[in-house]
Amino acid sequence: MISWPFLAVLFSGWLYIDAAYRGPQWQCWLFRPVTLLLLVFWAWSADITDASGYLIMAGLFMMLIADGWQMLSSERLLPAIFLLSLSFLLYTISFAMQMNFTFYLPLLAILLILSVIVLIIIWTPVGSLRAPAIFLLAMSFIMAWIAGEQYFGLAREHNFSIMIGAFLLFIANSIWLIANFRYPFKASKATITACYLIGQFLIVRSLYL
Repeated sequence: MISWPFLAVLFSGWLYIDAAYRGPQWQCWLFRPVTLLLLVFWAWSADITDASGYLIMAGLFMMLIADGWQMLSSERLLPAIFLLSLSFLLYTISFAMQMNFTFYLPLLAILLILSVIVLIIIWTPVGSLRAPAIFLLAMSFIMAWIAGEQYFGLAREHNFSIMIGAFLLFIANSIWLIANFRYPFKASKATITACYLIGQFLIVRSLYL
């Protein structure tokens, strides 16, 4: 059954992604926090009965705070990087609690190759933020890898939703690092926004599966 929070997240998220690509700026500023708050409300509406669900809620709150910080202070990146890293860590712990590892090498190889490419691209221009940026990239890599391991070990729809969501967050984070420190491009904001919101949506959706 489709719920009103689900429909509200979809509608608000679509308006935010559209504004990130075409504008106007006020629409982006309005629907960015609204969409995240609706995601928090949707997650809270789920019947959470274990620690892994609460860790996803905590990670979502950290994402919300990090996003708010970026809106208010886009030049001071260190707190946002720290909060995003903490959010990925909370997600990783939540995903790892099922403790089912298959060590699926193709997945590990793909994530490692993508991470190394991102690292090579941002290595020089990242400057004094090199250590925090590497930690952020490493946390998003570990999060996506653990989520994939759980799916290939358990093969459940719940884990598939988490795996795709975590991989999209990894992609969004990688594009953000590249666009912010090396190659800014016109569609970067919309691309990051789309991957980021759809990734969060799929992770919260897993709470209902």
